[in-house]
Amino acid sequence: MAGVHVRIDNRLVHGQVTVAWTRRLGVRRLVVCNDDVAADDLQRMLLPQAARGLPTDVFTIKQTLETTETQGVMILAKDPDDAFRLVEGGLRPETVNVGNVAPRPGTTYTMVTRSIAVTADEADAYRKLAASGVPLVTQLMPQDKPAEFVPLLDRKGL
Repeated sequence: MAGVHVRIDNRLVHGQVTVAWTRRLGVRRLVVCNDDVAADDLQRMLLPQAARGLPTDVFTIKQTLETTETQGVMILAKDPDDAFRLVEGGLRPETVNVGNVAPRPGTTYTMVTRSIAVTADEADAYRKLAASGVPLVTQLMPQDKPAEFVPLLDRKGL
């Protein structure tokens, strides 16, 4: 799947994605990609409703990799491991954008930017993802300048 856009954002479908990013990138369809979310009937029902009329699928990693439509698609991965599993499975996005990653209660995390919390395990997953050859950046909003993500991890000692 080339030409597809991938964003890591644990909030999944929200206004920044459905308005700013979809317009900037010409996205015509969203794919929420996470095995646990895809197994949750309530989330499978609610997430498409949050997409403001944009066609939205909630898929497992396997289902996402089996999707043949690539033009105008944005994949929303819940965490870096999801994104790595997609790349490992053959997905080749131009970049992976780390968007918002809110801290999860009960975890030990470091704020890498004002909107990205990273645990030690997630830092390892981000590094694995970057080592796979796919450019890894953070860009909160389309008008922001993308920043390489691994140097931000380095600066925070992760």
